[in-house]
Amino acid sequence: MLSSTQEQEIMAIREGVRALCAQFDAAYWRRIDEEKGFPEAFVDAMTQAGWLSAMIPVEFGGSGLGLAEASVILEEVNRCGGNSGTVHGQMYNMFTLLRHGSEEQKRYYLPKLASGELRLQSMGVTEPTTGTDTTKIKTSAVRQGDKYIINGQKVWISRIQHSDLMILLARTTPLAEVQKKSEGMSIFLVDLREAIGNGLTVQPIANMVNHETNELFFDNLQIPTSSLIGEEGKGFKYILDGLNAERTLIAAECIGDGRWFIEKASAYARDRVVFGRPIGQNQGVQFPIAEAHIEIEAADLMRWRACEEYDAGRNAGASANMAKYLAAKASWEAANACLQTHGGFGFACEYDVERKFRETRLYQVAPISTNLILSYVAEHLLELPRSF
Repeated sequence: MLSSTQEQEIMAIREGVRALCAQFDAAYWRRIDEEKGFPEAFVDAMTQAGWLSAMIPVEFGGSGLGLAEASVILEEVNRCGGNSGTVHGQMYNMFTLLRHGSEEQKRYYLPKLASGELRLQSMGVTEPTTGTDTTKIKTSAVRQGDKYIINGQKVWISRIQHSDLMILLARTTPLAEVQKKSEGMSIFLVDLREAIGNGLTVQPIANMVNHETNELFFDNLQIPTSSLIGEEGKGFKYILDGLNAERTLIAAECIGDGRWFIEKASAYARDRVVFGRPIGQNQGVQFPIAEAHIEIEAADLMRWRACEEYDAGRNAGASANMAKYLAAKASWEAANACLQTHGGFGFACEYDVERKFRETRLYQVAPISTNLILSYVAEHLLELPRSF
């Protein structure tokens, strides 16, 4: 549970983020979506206000806040009708650097990330032939003198066009040569400004959501050995820290989406009069909205548990996975209830329901599918045989 002091801090964060988001109304996000654009003005405002450096230690120019506070920032962006998918990478992608980077790396990069001089919005993990079977990745990093040579392919890599740096997972030891399949992978911090066009090719992927994502092709990309984060071969272990934070932050985003849908549906149901009475007076309309509210509140509790465990340095794997599962499911049900409440108007772009409907649907699939979360719970919590 949150302390009274933490509750006051979180309320101040909510109010601050809401004030900033008020400058970027529904028409702004609608235009960005229609143009398949990137909300540069919003990202700049979030950076300048210090919200994207919330978790960077004070000594490196950040606010030194925890995952709990960071989760509230992203929740409020979505609750205000925005899309925090345009900024969340800056928060969770830096966890690997923050927890496992050298002192030299942290002192060089973190202040620049905090000020906005550099952006770390991208993480290169997923590959076309392996999907979420991460231990089978084929992208290789072979050391030659003072450089690593990168070859391979990545897919569904977000925000490359608006990022200066990328966290990259690659095999430094072939799978056939390691005792455990989770060994032999390493993490690198790639300077995209130097890499693109010099061994790295970027191919955008058009998709149903305005989520800037790409396929990457590495052809003898050379990066300095100083790009290695932590110890060679320990990359899979390192990246799990970031993934647990990612899942918790995504859960918070879904909670924000869910609350937006519930508030939007409730307001419409109170005001829309058909057959001489507000449609919200009908149980067939109000019950799905009420059920969505209950499920969002339950998911919220699991979000706080995951944050508490993570910020205390405990293993938050189970809670982070369950928070993401519950929140993604609840936000999707809230989206359905909201669309159904609006009827035909739910499909009209001017109401923003269809845009948010598409955005929240993504989280049933990414950054980890609901099926894999169920497999994790079955194996690690219920001690059932591994299903894959």
